[in-house]
Amino acid sequence: MSETLQATDDVEASSEAAAESETTAEPQSQSKTEDLLVQEGDIAGDYLERLLDLLDYDGDIDLDVESGRAIVSIDGGEDLAKLVGPRGNVLESLQELTRLAVQQETGVRSRLMLDIAQWRAGRRAELAEMGRTTAEKVAASGERARLHPMTPFERKVVHDAVATVAGVHSESEGEEPQRRVIIFPKP
Repeated sequence: MSETLQATDDVEASSEAAAESETTAEPQSQSKTEDLLVQEGDIAGDYLERLLDLLDYDGDIDLDVESGRAIVSIDGGEDLAKLVGPRGNVLESLQELTRLAVQQETGVRSRLMLDIAQWRAGRRAELAEMGRTTAEKVAASGERARLHPMTPFERKVVHDAVATVAGVHSESEGEEPQRRVIIFPKP
């Protein structure tokens, strides 16, 4: 009888240990992910600091973690608009170079987001408004709308804005760099 009680106690103890392990594993995993993102931001910040020094541009670098990705912003310098370029083309290229610099040091592909002179923040608001108003027109007219080609960042913002409007949905079609958003009325 005492062997049965001991076995039951052992099973309960191991069940409690497993439950405790599950509850602590998630925060540890989340902490490791956030630590990696902070490390990515630090590496990117150092890389961009060296770039600004080489160009002799002024700018303040801000690092943040948001929605499971490192966010690096450069603000404050007069010459920073040159680093954005027409329609953000230079910014996209700098973001890719920064991601590669991070990958070279960490061995992991980065999803880091770079913003310069708050261009992405302004563009996000502009695209969200365009996506919402176009979706409302599609819902009212019943006619689909094809938007001009966009970067992945721009398409995501538009898809998110379209999702807030009832009676429509959106899809991307085409190949990069001509990939675009199509907004359809729901049947």
